[in-house]
Amino acid sequence: MRNYECMYILHPELSEEETKQYVEKFANVITEQGGVITKMDLWGKRRLAYEVKKLKEGYYVLVLFQGEPAAAQELERIFKITESVIRYLVIRVDDTGTDINASVNADAVDVSAETSVEADATTDAVADTEVEVEVEIEVEVEANTEDADTAVEK
Repeated sequence: MRNYECMYILHPELSEEETKQYVEKFANVITEQGGVITKMDLWGKRRLAYEVKKLKEGYYVLVLFQGEPAAAQELERIFKITESVIRYLVIRVDDTGTDINASVNADAVDVSAETSVEADATTDAVADTEVEVEVEIEVEVEANTEDADTAVEK
């Protein structure tokens, strides 16, 4: 069995009773699939970081559970078809309790920092080349203009 972390946000206008029913429903989905809920944390109504479906707040629920991949897939399927779920995220957590995706993202940040430095150096080199090309074009245009003026005078 694998460890999973699930965060979902319910519609803020649900009554307290409806909210509890949804929380129980999603917990039952996990247990019916052979999973075990290790921690359930009801955060309550909180302000969203940005508007989602024209809503500014939602009811947050965090669930840590152990189960097979089928349990996580079934839970996501139920989230998708439940209109009262504003947003959800189910991620697999490794055995040490850290997020697998976070360690991958940390590696990506290190690589992107190195790439950023290389890109800055490349950008500087390209900018220098552009200045040289502009100067050469201006010199040629001025030379052609002087030749044309001399030809008109003759």
